[in-house]
Amino acid sequence: MSDSESDTGDQAGSIEHFNGPVENAWLMKIPEFKPEDNPNGLVEESSFSCLFPKYREKYIKECWPLVVKALAEHNIKADLDLIVGNMTVRTTRKTWDPFIILKARDLIKLLSRSVPFEQSVKVLEDEISCDIIKIKNLVRNKEKFVKRRSRLIGPNGCTLKSLELLTNCYVLVQGATVSAIGPYKGLQCVRKVVEETMKNIHPIYNIKALMIKRELMKDENLRDENWERFLPRFQSKNTTKRNKPKVIKKKKEYTPFPPELQESKIDKQLASGEYFLTDEQKRSKKRQEQVNKEKRDAVVQKERREKDFVAPEETDRRAPKASAPEKIDVKSLKSKIAKANKRATKSK
Repeated sequence: MSDSESDTGDQAGSIEHFNGPVENAWLMKIPEFKPEDNPNGLVEESSFSCLFPKYREKYIKECWPLVVKALAEHNIKADLDLIVGNMTVRTTRKTWDPFIILKARDLIKLLSRSVPFEQSVKVLEDEISCDIIKIKNLVRNKEKFVKRRSRLIGPNGCTLKSLELLTNCYVLVQGATVSAIGPYKGLQCVRKVVEETMKNIHPIYNIKALMIKRELMKDENLRDENWERFLPRFQSKNTTKRNKPKVIKKKKEYTPFPPELQESKIDKQLASGEYFLTDEQKRSKKRQEQVNKEKRDAVVQKERREKDFVAPEETDRRAPKASAPEKIDVKSLKSKIAKANKRATKSK
């Protein structure tokens, strides 16, 4: 992302549409604050500190001279403590901009969140700000959290890259936070997309809406109209729920008597006579039960193993198949008997 893209306030204002006087507020150019506007400087010293993790120590140590040089242009002093793992920024007597100390605080915060120095130093500009979004507490289940975070990044980072192009912001997903650097209007869109993604709304829906808004802003006739009819409406569908039959719970009959007390462990031992056994008898009984259980398990295991070696029953293929009984024709049988009787009488 080039510096010219991030510096233009008009592009930042064209991301989302607002009706009324608020729309012109985003298009207004912030007047530059100069040293002549505050010749006396600041009355008191202000300072901010920020801890950084151990794995960032090497990178911060290498780029710290560049950080000191960038903050020295605004009369801000920076200190690095590698023993404690701490970065500190403070104002000096020559500091004339009261807001620059907050920008310096954001700079060291971004460095501790694994944002490279080339992107972090842009926070010192007037039109650029940053937003660190904590996403760890938005999802309780760890597996769902990892899945939705990877969904935000997309395959090979394509979803994150498209979000950067549409909002003119630099976005970095690291651990349990999402760091965004860019114009104020773009940061609002990034926060909305990130929070809705962690609430199980796919980021492609918001990206499509941003693309439509970007095209509508180019049309002068539609710039001042309501865009609700152009934006897609996506209904959340939970396909994991199955249609289970509705179970109607029957109310139990009211009885004034309390339910029967369940037998305790001692009551069961008294009923079986185990309560009166000595410790040695209890141990021997437990040992005998364990031996019996092992014997039963050994028999089952042996049967399971020998099951593979049992030959299947062979059927004799040569044996004739049992044919279905033929139907006897009674009429033809009677006629045959009558003819045979006639022949017998003629021969006599």
